[in-house]
Amino acid sequence: MKKMKQKIFNKNHGLLLKQLVSSNTDIGERMIISLRDLEKATDNFDSSRVVGGGGHGVVFKGILDLHVVAIKKSKIVVQREIKEFINEVVILSQVNHRNVVKLLGCCLETEVPLLVYEFISNGTLYNHLHVEGPISLLWDDRIRIALEVTRALSYLHSAASMSIFHRDIKSSNILLDDSLTAKVSDFGASRSIPVDQTGVITNVQGTLGYLDPMYHYTGRLTDKSDVFSFGVLLIELLTRKQPFIYISNDGDNLVPHFEKMLTTSNLASIVDPQVMEEEDGDLQEVATLAVMCTKLRGEDRPTMREVEMRLESLLLKKKLIPCITTARRNNEDETQVQYMSIEPVTNGTSRQYTMEQEILLSASYPR
Repeated sequence: MKKMKQKIFNKNHGLLLKQLVSSNTDIGERMIISLRDLEKATDNFDSSRVVGGGGHGVVFKGILDLHVVAIKKSKIVVQREIKEFINEVVILSQVNHRNVVKLLGCCLETEVPLLVYEFISNGTLYNHLHVEGPISLLWDDRIRIALEVTRALSYLHSAASMSIFHRDIKSSNILLDDSLTAKVSDFGASRSIPVDQTGVITNVQGTLGYLDPMYHYTGRLTDKSDVFSFGVLLIELLTRKQPFIYISNDGDNLVPHFEKMLTTSNLASIVDPQVMEEEDGDLQEVATLAVMCTKLRGEDRPTMREVEMRLESLLLKKKLIPCITTARRNNEDETQVQYMSIEPVTNGTSRQYTMEQEILLSASYPR
């Protein structure tokens, strides 16, 4: 059994994973979790512990070292999915942000690799938004969640040590905790590139309805591809229409139809009636921002940092948020990061994080 586990570990690129993650040895060792520990955490993966899943796998809820965790187990084993698994581990091991789901570790001793995350208790944004009946998330919650997603993406694009493009932003990949705080998840399709590069040619991945058409046609992935997907998400928050299935009476998809309704001053025909009732003068501004993000040409779209600044300014005017404390070194032994609030932004600079800070923050994750 021990030899079999070692064989599977190697097959699942365990040695490569260790090499990639262990720029700090402690991180490498901490992130590798044994199968025995996960079996104990889930009562041998009892079906009563299943809390979610889809076509690609199932998610179990477990208790690991007194922490509630989510354990993702893939259904299918093909080489591409193993690579996506390694990709997600490597990217998330470098990220620490309150609006990005924390990866706590992984297990490579099974035929199907397992990923262990912090447990986010309140489901997905998709589930909260697309409930039956006329009442869904409050409009104020929707735009706050949108801001939290922009903060995460702005950080990933320009404040991490490598630029990270998520490549699959959609409402079902935004998790919500008990206070409806957004957590961007599912980094299996993400790509990281050196900060001095603006894009990379890749095989096209993403979800129809949210997928950047220029990326779809050219295969060139840039930060503006995530901007397009975010713009679609913003339209989804405004309309409660599902981007991957919506077709207008004229045969248009959601994005071009929404732009047409904005330019003809006919937003009321497509915007969620609840939003029309609750908005207090900010609808036009958010709708305009969504259309800017979904322009056909990437160079015509704003950056995520610019989107973040626009939404921060809007929420400040609404008095929904007070002020931001970014990552600062308080003394030689302590590092704090807070994203609870914001202050007015006076320039276009991005929040910067040193590799030393990232390692210190990552090393503080609970197992």
